[in-house]
Formats: sequence, C-alpha cells, structure tokens
Amino acid sequence: MAAAITTPPSDDSFWSDADRHLVRYGAEFTREIIDRAAGSFLYTVDGRKILDFTSGQMSAILGHSHPAIVATVQRQVATLDHLYSGMLSRPVVDLARRLAGTLPAPLEKALLLTTGAESNEAAIRLAKLVTGKHEIVSFARSWHGMTQAAASATYSAGRKGYGPAAPGNFAIPVPNPYRPDFTTADGSLDWRRQLDFAFDLIDAQSTGSLAACLVEPILSSGGVIEPPAGYFAALRDKCRERGMLLILDEAQTGLCRTGTWYAFERDGIVPDILTLSKTLGAGLPLAAVITSAEIEQEAYDRGFLFFTTHVADPLVAAVGNTVLDVLTEDGLDTRARSLGDFLRKGLTDIAGRHPVVGDIRGRGLLAGLELVVEGGTGRSPDELGARITRRCLELGLHMNIVQLPGMGGVFRIAPPLTATEDELSLGLEILDQAIDETGAH
Repeated sequence: MAAAITTPPSDDSFWSDADRHLVRYGAEFTREIIDRAAGSFLYTVDGRKILDFTSGQMSAILGHSHPAIVATVQRQVATLDHLYSGMLSRPVVDLARRLAGTLPAPLEKALLLTTGAESNEAAIRLAKLVTGKHEIVSFARSWHGMTQAAASATYSAGRKGYGPAAPGNFAIPVPNPYRPDFTTADGSLDWRRQLDFAFDLIDAQSTGSLAACLVEPILSSGGVIEPPAGYFAALRDKCRERGMLLILDEAQTGLCRTGTWYAFERDGIVPDILTLSKTLGAGLPLAAVITSAEIEQEAYDRGFLFFTTHVADPLVAAVGNTVLDVLTEDGLDTRARSLGDFLRKGLTDIAGRHPVVGDIRGRGLLAGLELVVEGGTGRSPDELGARITRRCLELGLHMNIVQLPGMGGVFRIAPPLTATEDELSLGLEILDQAIDETGAH
C-alpha cells in the first residue's frame, strides 16, 4: 500500500485548531504563523519578515538562532541533556563559577533553575527560611511571575479571581518621575518622602515578620519605570533597619541589556539575593538565584529544599556559558550603551514630531515610550496604543504595549543586543509611520 501523501494544513485549519485546542493565557494571539526566526527578524509561513523589537519574550538578547547558541545546543543535546537532580555536570559548575565572576562580593553561590517565576519563588523561599519570617514587600506595579509566591508579589496584573494570595504580602508605591505622587516645591518626584510614607504603612500593617523586599531595578511590565538614583540605596537601608533581605529581580535588566552587566551597578549597592532568568538563557529556559555563602550556609543548616525536575540541567547550563562567552567577547555591555543612545535619540525625535508621545525613558536597550491623550478627544491611550501596535505589525514591526490603570499606553522596546543601527532605524521609521497613520497627532 502506497504511503499517504500529506500536505501542510492550511492557515484556516491552523487557526481553527488553535482556537479549538489552546488555552488562552494572557494577551490575544498575534494572527501570524511564525515559521522561523534569525537575528533580529521573524519570518511567517507566507514569507513576511517582521522586525522583533521585544527579543521574543524580552529574552533573546543575542537575537534568534545565534550560531554559537545553535552549535552549543547541537553539541550538548547529543552528549548530556538532563540528569537526576542530585547529580552534577561540568556545565553547571562552570556556569555557577562564571556568574560569580561577573558579580561583586559576596554574591558567589548559584542555584540554576528554568524560569523567572521559579527563581523568584526560590529566592522568596530562601529569604523566609533564613530570616524565620514570612512577609514580603514589592512594588505596586511589579511583575515577578505566575507561581504562588511570585504571583503573590506581583501587582501589575492577575490578582483577582484566584483566591487568597500568600499571607504577608505588601505593596509600596512606584517612584515614577513622570507621574509623581509625592512632589517637591518644583513639582518633581519627592521619592524620599514617598519611601518614608510607604514604610510607615508597611510598619503599621506588619505583624513583625518582615522577611524581604523583592523589586526590579527597572520595572519593565510596570511601564519601563526607572527609580531615581539614590532610591535603591535608601531602600536597602530601610530593609537593613528591619532585618529584611533585599532581593533584586533582574530577569529583564541583567546581563548587559541596560549597558552594564547588571542594572544595580548604577546604584552602588549589592543585593542579598539576585535573581536572573530571560536574558541568561538568551531565549532558552534558564534562570538563576545567586546569594552569599553566609546566606546559603544558613539556608542549608535549616534544611533548604528546592528540589525540582530541571534544577541544574546540563543542556541549558551549557547555553548559559555560551551566552557569557558572547557577551564578553563581543563587548555587548558597551554595545548596548551605544545602541541605547542611538535608539533614545530616534525615539526623542519621534516624540518631537508627535505630541501624543508623552515620555521617553529607560536605559540601554530597554526603552519605554509612553502615549498620552488629551481629554475631550474621545480617544484613550489603550485604544490608541492597540491601533499603533496593529499598524506596526502590518508594516513589519513587532511591538509590545503595557496598559495599566492610571497610565498611558507604554511601548516596551527591547531589541536584541546584536541588532544593528540599520535595524533600529527601520524599527524607528515603522513606529513613526504607524503613529502618523493612526492619526495620533
């Protein structure tokens, strides 16, 4: 009997199957079937070329299908991909040692995991065990993940309808210079007064069991908001006064995206616990929790348990080592600073032509563009942002917009660190055209 000849399913069949069989888990699916990706571009099954201004899910810092990553995966998957979680391999130990080499003392002990939520979950668990306390403080527009403790410390979305969060979670206001709540005489953000007020409220609500403060150096899903210089040193002092640990979540800012290896370097502080994910695997599922030998020893003595299926897996650890190789050899921290300046100039030029652009912010190759709409126009920033996003995609640019209550639509712009100036120029031209064509004047 002759073998049946199969043909690829039609686009209509694809979307019918997707609509019938996939659980919808957040934003609406982009109605494009992605066939492959290379460098800064995605390619659809019908041959469309789309510039990726989000590095996948803010992760592919080396672009898509980077030759060094491809070679590492091909080699490693053929030799050693996965192990019993109590076994060790050279890629795991090498990556832990090398990560410590990129960080200031006393950060030298690493736990290798898979996702940002998992790394934050482990960091919170570690902090609770070591301090013997359970209360966690985070920013009111935070995003730390969708597992229980991480989701309980997430305030930008997803809190309603799921029953009680973990007990002892508190939010503090975000120091947003563009939309200040506490102001000085000249109208600028008075972040010191805001921080004092926040911790007065925390102290009033706490049962005396403050374990840690978990925050992002730049809130990405919260609208690309960068707290002012000096804020994190003052926050660290608030933590010290209360016996709390400071946990920094650098899922999106770590490993050169902001122009330095870690965003916290600007502030002259060292966290007690650092979490990495997204950028560490350059698109593959790899995350890390990094802390001091003292904290690790105390946790070990108290029986710390975080034994998961893919802890310390060799395949993704080998990828992490290759990511560090490329970042170092290609000087991508310096490149991110240079390209970031180029990107910011282009965005500032767009803002000068379009009054609907209210603010440009961010650092390195993590930029935010906030849309504002005057009252009485009959339009909302959310609706305008959605229209601009759709038009960008039609023109060949994938953009991501954050829409939060009380803020305009904020475009998160995070191209790969390997992008070229020509590619950034193309993205800027498309964005400019999309704003113009949607009538956003």
